[in-house]
Amino acid sequence: MAVNTDKNVYTVVFAGVMVVVVGSILAFLASVLRPLIQENERFEKQQNILYAMGVNENGDDSGSVNFIPTDVVEGEFSTYIKEQLVIQGGEITQNDEAYLIDLKKQLANIKKGKEYKLPVFIGDKDGKKFYIIPMYGKGLWDAIWGFIALDDTMTVQGVYFDHKGETPGLGANIKMRYFMDDFKGESILKGSSYSGIAVAKGNNDPLNNTKDDNEVDALAGATITGNGVSAMISETVKLYKPYLETIRAK
Repeated sequence: MAVNTDKNVYTVVFAGVMVVVVGSILAFLASVLRPLIQENERFEKQQNILYAMGVNENGDDSGSVNFIPTDVVEGEFSTYIKEQLVIQGGEITQNDEAYLIDLKKQLANIKKGKEYKLPVFIGDKDGKKFYIIPMYGKGLWDAIWGFIALDDTMTVQGVYFDHKGETPGLGANIKMRYFMDDFKGESILKGSSYSGIAVAKGNNDPLNNTKDDNEVDALAGATITGNGVSAMISETVKLYKPYLETIRAK
């Protein structure tokens, strides 16, 4: 007997079957690809941490952002990152997988009054020690995040920023090399107080030659994203201040 495909019930049944079939396929693919996705996420975090401390493949001419390749990043990460620490409840412990801690979840735990963990990475490059801490904040449209590398004088040695949905050509430029490079040499201290670094429209220092003003020049047309970066750095500094004080006391 022929099926009457003109009836509404046929359309509903067909749509329902397709939803089940497509959903099953997507669930299967997600399950199969999950290990690969997790591996790529791990490599990306390692690349970002190394980038912040200046371990990358940037050239001097193009101004492009070039990470350590994924096929060698684990080895380079082990070479340059000498310690991974976790701050929890006033205690500091070593944890070789501290880089996998999701800072977004930890910040949510802080807001809820729950126990939280803060990762810190200690790197060494050419005999110089770097203290790399993760950051997470809010841009214009969605989340922004990154890493900031400091020396024992609280001077910035490098940063890495990324975003989920900032406007291309405007706020999305926080991950451009020319913007990130401006932070090098700035201090998160103002005198003896922790102040962070502001992305300032009235900085009047487009070449960022002044390194004692706790400011970098703002991105054109990206005021809210820039404010988000400023707030992210400031809040991160406040959060990590007790640990940073132990570094200065050495």
